[in-house]
Amino acid sequence: MAGVSGLDAPWRLHAVVPRSAANGPGVRYVVWSQGCALGCPGCFNPQTHSGSGAGVVRTAGEVAEEVLADAACVEGVTVTGGEPLEQPAAVAAFCGAVRARSGLSVIVLSGFSRAEIEADAARSAAVADADVVIAGRYNARLRLARGLRGSANKEYWLRTGRYTAGDLAAVPELEITVTDDGTLTFTGMAAPEGEF
Repeated sequence: MAGVSGLDAPWRLHAVVPRSAANGPGVRYVVWSQGCALGCPGCFNPQTHSGSGAGVVRTAGEVAEEVLADAACVEGVTVTGGEPLEQPAAVAAFCGAVRARSGLSVIVLSGFSRAEIEADAARSAAVADADVVIAGRYNARLRLARGLRGSANKEYWLRTGRYTAGDLAAVPELEITVTDDGTLTFTGMAAPEGEF
């Protein structure tokens, strides 16, 4: 499918959570991309790293339509991973559709640095409609696990005036949800302690 772009772009996903308060300001729709070749030692989300055959493939348009159908219930979307910018065509199409058709905010978390994003046309296009990009490799020695930053070296790239660093710092570190069938889901920057 090389060369496919726009809303038909395939997007390998790890998970989707339609409501989260621990992945950005307000209640957010969260999309985890599947696949990451950066290999940051100590990454707390290694199950999202495999890119070949893992996850589920949907189109950017399908995911955007799902979000837009629910736009009245969320403040925005957060795109994370894995490494979303390893699938830049899908992320660009998704973020562009959300921005063009709603007032939702867009946050993208990436292991690529701001300089690496700006130096690559496809990555730059992927974040063109983001309000905030949180950029930089995870560094276990600088573990922070709050404010949407896994480590203190990760940069807040505030692309619009929608959010401040203070808004991001106020995001809860951990969220635990229980589904009707009793499944526990943990999300956020901090890992739960103890046994569950």
